Amino acid sequence: MSNEINLDRRNFIGSAAMTVASTSFVAIALAHGQSVKGAPALAPVKSATSAAFGSLKQLNAGVLNVGYVEVGPSDGPAVLLMHGWPYDIHSFIDVSPLLASAGHRVIVPYLRGYGSTRFLSGATLRNGQPGALAVDIIDFMDALKIRKATLAGFDWGARTGDIIAALWPERCKGLVSVSGYLIGSQQSGKVPLPPPAEYQWWYQYYFATDRGREGYDKYRHDFSKLIWQLASPKWNFDEATFNRSAAAFDNPDHVAIVIHNYRWRLGLAEGEARFDDLEKRLAAAPAITVPTITLEGDANGAPHPEPGTYAKKFSGKYEHRTITGGIGHNLPQEAPEAFAQAVLDVDRA
Repeated sequence: MSNEINLDRRNFIGSAAMTVASTSFVAIALAHGQSVKGAPALAPVKSATSAAFGSLKQLNAGVLNVGYVEVGPSDGPAVLLMHGWPYDIHSFIDVSPLLASAGHRVIVPYLRGYGSTRFLSGATLRNGQPGALAVDIIDFMDALKIRKATLAGFDWGARTGDIIAALWPERCKGLVSVSGYLIGSQQSGKVPLPPPAEYQWWYQYYFATDRGREGYDKYRHDFSKLIWQLASPKWNFDEATFNRSAAAFDNPDHVAIVIHNYRWRLGLAEGEARFDDLEKRLAAAPAITVPTITLEGDANGAPHPEPGTYAKKFSGKYEHRTITGGIGHNLPQEAPEAFAQAVLDVDRA
């Protein structure tokens, strides 16, 4: 089932909160005149560049010392929010208080190569393969002693959530994934796409060259801003909003992780042998059985699949929502109420 949610940016800030309740998650019978029973409406969000998280925390987990923020009651149901490239934890700056006010323990980590997250050893491969990022989150949950959590993310974060939901469903209470089913493999990455689709991945081919690596290292601030503009063409973010996130790209491992990620997808970089079995399982495109809501912005300028192409990959309770009103790739920051509502709804499934 697909719901369209209108979040016209001209009326979004300060607007009344929106409750979304689909037939996939809420028992309703409109045909019989029954009212829709959903979650209570979220409080309106008034986003501001001055908004800030509290103090960062650091925690050793697996091969990393992970930087993260945590809001909400410590005994509340856990929600992990995962960012993508080139973004950071501030994509969830307005989502987090909405979930915390609903009683959730909200945890937002910097992925490897971002912010204050660091490798514990200089000898560890600066590996950006998707399986490695998923194992990072499992290790992070173990370190926090969280057995099960609702996972939500976009871009790299959505792919990470997809992988965990597919391979470790016992750790995932529910999933919110922007752009749906993003699990891939090196083999699928070798398949040529139609020219318009290949054109959308221009930066991936740029990163495959030495010039691309040097260029991203030298111009990572301007390069990332360009990606923001292309991926969210109708989002009028200001300089302060971008700079707040761009500080995370000064991580000493950032360039290595980003370049390795995109080269690995094309089969141009090796991963780690300890992930070989995991990648074989992912190459089979496993179904996701946990309750899931997928989201897509109506103005997403980044490469993304059409919802109809992946709906059957979700075999549990499932719903897709298209968020309208000029919403681009960074959906949680552009449409925080809709993203938070999806998390609340899937958590109740």
